[in-house]
Amino acid sequence: MKVLVTGAAGFIGSALSIRLLDRGDKIIGIDNHNDYYDSELKEARLARHFNHENYTHIRMDIEDDKVVEALFQEHQFEGVVHLAAQAGVRYSIENPLAYINTNIVGFTHILEGCRHNNVSHLVYASSSSVYGANTKMPFSISDNVDHPLSFYAASKKANELMAHTYSHLYNLPTTGLRFFTVYGPWGRPDMALFKFTKAILGGSKIQVFNYGNHRRDFTYIDDIVEGIIKVIDEPAMHNKDWNGDNPDPATSLAPWRVYNIGNNSPVELLDYIGALEESLGLKADKELLPLQPGDVPDTYADIDVFVREFNYKPSMPVKRGVKNFVDWYKEYYKCD
Repeated sequence: MKVLVTGAAGFIGSALSIRLLDRGDKIIGIDNHNDYYDSELKEARLARHFNHENYTHIRMDIEDDKVVEALFQEHQFEGVVHLAAQAGVRYSIENPLAYINTNIVGFTHILEGCRHNNVSHLVYASSSSVYGANTKMPFSISDNVDHPLSFYAASKKANELMAHTYSHLYNLPTTGLRFFTVYGPWGRPDMALFKFTKAILGGSKIQVFNYGNHRRDFTYIDDIVEGIIKVIDEPAMHNKDWNGDNPDPATSLAPWRVYNIGNNSPVELLDYIGALEESLGLKADKELLPLQPGDVPDTYADIDVFVREFNYKPSMPVKRGVKNFVDWYKEYYKCD
């Protein structure tokens, strides 16, 4: 299959590209290589698959409609996995326009490319952040998600709605995947595990928000990638039983679906830090702080529908996943 992977130098995009190449797909990867975080890390991720005979990398920005249009016309993709986005809950409070430009305008350009070039299936990254103010656990794809707590979350909810209109109007199969706190080797430096590891090794305090009373459904990178691959091969279908008098938020009369991909096993943040301390052989000096604006206290994915439809369930235990990250971190940054 010829697949476009956007955000191919990113955490998930790079790992996905490697797995797709391993199974024989032809990948066109695009990334704008922005400076939201360490560009050297992006280059190092990319170097793992850059020279593969079935991989082509293009440095470009999805905010440029003409460049995106030309890309789709030239390559005629069978599948598209859209992972390029402006990430980060807290940064969305500081710089909301970046989220409009990339997550809304950029996503529109991807939708238009798919529409005009007969793409068989668009899979795109949504987020557990869309559950916002919801407190009923676990978070279910059948729950209403109309109360986001950050602009980032609002942009991801908007993506799901935008995709639905294209599925409805143009019969474009689209599937949105709500990822739950992805972690692991080659991760993002703005994520907690990365920050905590750097601080503990450097002898600095770690900032623990909500006084450590968070629960997160930490999901290992390999589990996320395997889930994406399961979905790519199964384009979204019409739900012929969908009823507008009792509308199911997760399906549609159009070929549109959303799914949770999470570990289905929430972990207390202090236990997560404990697993990190164990892997590092060091104790963390914790600074306990209140809940940050835009954050949600807990996340917990209901993945029953995903497991049933794709016969796949994430399985990496957090302790082992954290150890894998620490081993990678020490090797990559040449720590003793």
